Amino acid sequence: MWLWPGRALYAGPSLRLGPHSGAVACVAVGVDAPFAVRRAPGGELRARTALIPPRVRHQLTAGGDRMVFLYLNPGSAEDRACRARFTGGDYGVMTGHEAEAGLLVRAAAISAHSPDGQITAWTDEATGHETPSFTDPRIAAAMRRLIGADEPLPAALLAAELGLSESRFLRLFRERTGTSYRRFRLWAQMHRAARALAAGENLTRAAADGYFASPSHFSTAFHAMFGLPPSALLSRQLTVRCLDRLV
Repeated sequence: MWLWPGRALYAGPSLRLGPHSGAVACVAVGVDAPFAVRRAPGGELRARTALIPPRVRHQLTAGGDRMVFLYLNPGSAEDRACRARFTGGDYGVMTGHEAEAGLLVRAAAISAHSPDGQITAWTDEATGHETPSFTDPRIAAAMRRLIGADEPLPAALLAAELGLSESRFLRLFRERTGTSYRRFRLWAQMHRAARALAAGENLTRAAADGYFASPSHFSTAFHAMFGLPPSALLSRQLTVRCLDRLV
C-alpha cells in the first residue's frame, strides 16, 4: 500500500470483501480477471475497471488473484477527470476506463518492490495526469487541514476558520465533494492510523494515533469502510509506504 496526503493505493492479493461504503472515490482494477460489483437495491456489474463513488454501499467480488484499489480525494480535479475517463456503468458505479488496456498491463507489474516513480506514473495514468486542485479553495483548505491535523478537528472549528457557519460549511462540504464531513474526517483518521502502521506500530498504537476511541472502534470503522477488518489485511504481510507529494 502507498499513501499520499489524501490518496491511497493498494495493490496485491484479492481480498474477501463484505458489503461496505467508502468515504472517498475508489478506482477498482481486476488485474488478472473481471470482478463483480453488487449494489443494493441495484444490480450487479462485471468489469475489469470501475469507479465507485463515496457513500455507495456495495460488495465487490474478485474473479482473479490480484486487485488494485486507488482511493482519491472526492471532489478534486483528479477525481473529476478520472470519472470522465470511464465510458459505461449503472447503479451509480462507473465502468470501462478508456485506458483500461494500458492500466491492466502496468498494474500487473506493480509489486512491493516497485519504485515510487512507477506507482505515481500509474496513478497519473488512471486520473489523466490532472493536478489535485479543487473548485472551491475553502473545501481544499479544510481537507488538507483534516489530513495533516495532529488533533481531532470538529466541523465548528474549521467552519469558523473559513468564516462560515457550521451548517453552511457542512452543506458546502457535501455539495463540493459528494461525501459528508464526518465521513471524510473518518478517512483522515484512517490515514493517520495507516501512517502509524507504516512506522512499524501495532494496531493498538495505530488506533490511538488515528484518534479512535479504542482498537475495536478502529476495527469496526475500518470494516464498514473497506469491507474487512484491518487484522485481515495485515495478515497478508502488507507493506505500507508513505509518499510525500501533496494531493
